[in-house]
Amino acid sequence: MSDRPIAHELWAPATHVAAVAEQIAAPSLTYWQDMRHRLWRNRLAMAGLVFIVLLALAAAFGPMVYRHNYSDQNLKYANIPPAFRTYSVPQLAGGEKRVFFNAGSQLLYAIGPDGALGDLIRPAKKDMLKKSLLFSIGDRKVSIQTARAEIALEDGTLLARGAWVWNSIYPFGSDQLGRDVLARQLYGARISLTVALVATLVNFTIGVFYGGLAGYLGGRADTVMMRLVEVISAIPLTLYVILIMVVMSSGFLAVIVAIGSVYWVDMARIVRGQMLTLKEQDYVAAAHTMGASTWRILTRHLLPNSVGPILITLTMLIPSAIFIESFMSFIGLGVTPPQASWGTLTSEAVETLRAYPYQLFFPAAAISLTMFAFNFLGDGLRDALDPRLRT
Repeated sequence: MSDRPIAHELWAPATHVAAVAEQIAAPSLTYWQDMRHRLWRNRLAMAGLVFIVLLALAAAFGPMVYRHNYSDQNLKYANIPPAFRTYSVPQLAGGEKRVFFNAGSQLLYAIGPDGALGDLIRPAKKDMLKKSLLFSIGDRKVSIQTARAEIALEDGTLLARGAWVWNSIYPFGSDQLGRDVLARQLYGARISLTVALVATLVNFTIGVFYGGLAGYLGGRADTVMMRLVEVISAIPLTLYVILIMVVMSSGFLAVIVAIGSVYWVDMARIVRGQMLTLKEQDYVAAAHTMGASTWRILTRHLLPNSVGPILITLTMLIPSAIFIESFMSFIGLGVTPPQASWGTLTSEAVETLRAYPYQLFFPAAAISLTMFAFNFLGDGLRDALDPRLRT
């Protein structure tokens, strides 16, 4: 093997320029700028944030612009799925008429020229022995076997199912009273986000300052304040709601009062732990030596340095509050009819799960996606607010 010649220029010493050596290549970022950049790079956290923003906009403005109200009833269109298959009935005079048979409610509907769900077709005759229904559709008569949901002409010819048609009247379908599921979903989002807002305000106004004050004062004051927190947290939230319902009328207000009265204890514990660590720092001793008041030290020095754990805990407690409201409404302790929440929609859909599974799918999916969104955002904030995870 022959050696390759090496150019002497490759071994020349590098030139040293003082201005270039002192130049900072990366831009100087503050703590919050660096946090925003790292949060922006977290795709799951940003997806959760986008979903929460879109959900808030839909809950705020959706019921205002949507054509149906959450309480409007139309029994003629009860239990209509969001999408269904149609049948084409050939006519003797030529052409055909399209119909849709709802096997669950055993109702037959005409399909308009534009493909929209039309009027209800009443049966001309019922055969209880053969469990069949006889309908007159144009100039043809058809029979439907209710057990198998098959449509046949007079000569016994079975009609094949046609293409899927989207429900243009109720995009998410309708419930057993003919109410729009989408309208009730939007109204349920309002209630869930109201619960999230109440949980946020309570945790900030009570939990943060109560836990911060207990941790900063320490000693006997801390012992007494935290024993009160333990007494409150020892009683189940369901019992609080029941006791409040004895005094107040049952409904959404009872759940709000229950969450507002006891939901701050977890935040108080976390903030107290942060205060016990931070109050031993030198800058707190310096502020105390300069004559700063307890309130100033707490609000200007300690709580701002605890904002990371506070935000992370807050994003984790908000989905828990939404789930608590849904559970309370599911067992009948939440909102009362005709109001709708994701919990009441789930409770009503359980009764008709086997016949109309779509009525359970949409509220369950809304609860699950909201929980995932807040948890992803909380995980992203935890990683972005921790300087030790900076890469």
